[in-house]
Amino acid sequence: MRRIPLIAAALSVLPASLACQDRRPTLPPPSIVEYQPRSTLVVPENPVPRAKFPAVDFHGHPPSLDDPATIERVVAAMDELNLQVIVQARGSSGSRLTRQIEAVRAAGHADRFVFFTTLNLRDVGPGSGARIAAQLEEDVRAGAVGIGEIGKQFGLTTRKADGTRLQLDDPELDIVWETAARLGIPVFVHTADPAEFFQPLDYENERWLELAIFPNRRFFDRARFPSFEELMAERDRMLAKHPNTTWVLAHMGWHTQDLARLGDLFDRFPNVHGEVGAVLYDLGRQPRFARDFFVRYQDRILFGKDSFQPDEYPYYWRVFETEDEYFDYYRGYHAFWKLYGMGLPDDVLRKVYYANALRIIPNMPASGFPG
Repeated sequence: MRRIPLIAAALSVLPASLACQDRRPTLPPPSIVEYQPRSTLVVPENPVPRAKFPAVDFHGHPPSLDDPATIERVVAAMDELNLQVIVQARGSSGSRLTRQIEAVRAAGHADRFVFFTTLNLRDVGPGSGARIAAQLEEDVRAGAVGIGEIGKQFGLTTRKADGTRLQLDDPELDIVWETAARLGIPVFVHTADPAEFFQPLDYENERWLELAIFPNRRFFDRARFPSFEELMAERDRMLAKHPNTTWVLAHMGWHTQDLARLGDLFDRFPNVHGEVGAVLYDLGRQPRFARDFFVRYQDRILFGKDSFQPDEYPYYWRVFETEDEYFDYYRGYHAFWKLYGMGLPDDVLRKVYYANALRIIPNMPASGFPG
């Protein structure tokens, strides 16, 4: 008897299309986490445990690479996946950066990793830009080959010395981005989060389950956070001010649900690239349109994974390399839909997997890649 109010509440929030048809369930409906139907579809399946071509993970987040056991464990996983190089985008600076570079060299794996540096963007005030740029130059001399991943806190929550929010296009940082351009290194920036995280948490929000599980991903309180569009506008002004800087937008700029918008961005800013980490759920549900997009912008897209979970990489290989249909994504709270293969041509795969990264990252190890 105690379940009756819950059932009534569940029925009251059924989609309008179902309610209008007066086809309400005659049994108590399951919750969103209880309903796990098994597909009866029988179609060809072509799992891809190894990438077809050696890959560069531009958005690598392996553990700190400062001890031999960790390095060997990561390299063993890379070998199984055909990952030739990981960019350590868990940004580090100063002694923490040099400690990892030296450890990888000592382990005999200097050809398998490159390192990005990080920027201290807290308490920015007059003169901060020059100080940050000087540290950047020092880190590049020590072996860093890029900046990033600059986290979403930049623009979202990071505060200046005067207590105001540090906007992405703050002029104090212009010298930093110009220094990156002069040094010829890419800037890898993660701006905002999926647009749905900034929208009301209602039953029409596609990411309701994820937001229900992770309260720290809810950014819809305008008294605390800027809007998604505010952040995109600041980012775009930053890109426009620095046409000589090589920019890489983490997670394809969070525009994979609207690839036409990302294409417009690529057309406006020829120095901007996108990286595919953690947005496979969008690409795999629009395989034909996404394929056409990748073919058109094949020189602007880089493979990246984000979290280092070796068992998840093959989902990327399968979406990119096959034309398989209706298969699972690896995290149920990201996507409640199935994935489809894009069947990318080999020349596009080569660029996405490694050639674009070799082109924009200086001093990349070239061994292990096709000539």
